[in-house]
Amino acid sequence: MKHSRSIKLKSMLPAVLILAVSLLNVDPLSAQNKTGKPDVVFLISEDTLNYEAHLTIPPFADSLRKAGLFNTTVLKGYGKHESFRFESLDALDKADVLVVFCRRVALPHAQMEKIRSFIKSGKPVVGIRTANHGFSVRGKMAVEGHEAWWGFVSDILGHENKGYEPEPLGTLVEVKPENSGHPILKGISQKPWKSNGSTYKVSPLIDPEAEVILTGSTPNVKEPAAWTRKNDYGGKVFYTSLGYPKDFSESQFRQLIVNALTWAAN
Repeated sequence: MKHSRSIKLKSMLPAVLILAVSLLNVDPLSAQNKTGKPDVVFLISEDTLNYEAHLTIPPFADSLRKAGLFNTTVLKGYGKHESFRFESLDALDKADVLVVFCRRVALPHAQMEKIRSFIKSGKPVVGIRTANHGFSVRGKMAVEGHEAWWGFVSDILGHENKGYEPEPLGTLVEVKPENSGHPILKGISQKPWKSNGSTYKVSPLIDPEAEVILTGSTPNVKEPAAWTRKNDYGGKVFYTSLGYPKDFSESQFRQLIVNALTWAAN
């Protein structure tokens, strides 16, 4: 599959995102725990097939912080896929929510263990788009001292990566009517919207108890596009296959992520 990377988000200034997030239908106090605003750590990577997460996530996370919703830390890793690493991963020690938006990276054993420990403690995970192959290194496997984690997708996110629809078809995003009352859908219109991103194929989900709240479709398929579940450690999990660059200029998508972080933190 070919991914177009011609989209440049120069017009998406941090100030615009700050205003947009401040207008979302979320009460900042509802996103606070007893010790103050929840701490959210974003793990992102920069490569030609990771949907410009390095351009979209930093200003979005900054807007969440400036709007008073969350304390945010964005960690952009570096290195080759088979020998990737994040600096300052100790930020996870005080994190309330982990957000994964990286693609096919193997990490040092100690760093992967820190991520596993965070999840095993029952803390919540939010996955965006390429999280569904976040630690799945293919081709040349992890170099000595590093490891992949293919099971993150099935064991934590609750699905399998089964490919993609052609990108030019985009994705028609719709609320699943029977789950329209889910708190993550608060303030989100029932009216469908169009994402320019390709539709990820994930059905059937591995977890039969996962609650699908959005679907994504093309003329060929209709797939879960966002869902929640509990992992084997009791932690909340939210995943969405949305997260294409232009999605961040869509109020419905921004509302979705803010609501998901609020749901996870609470």
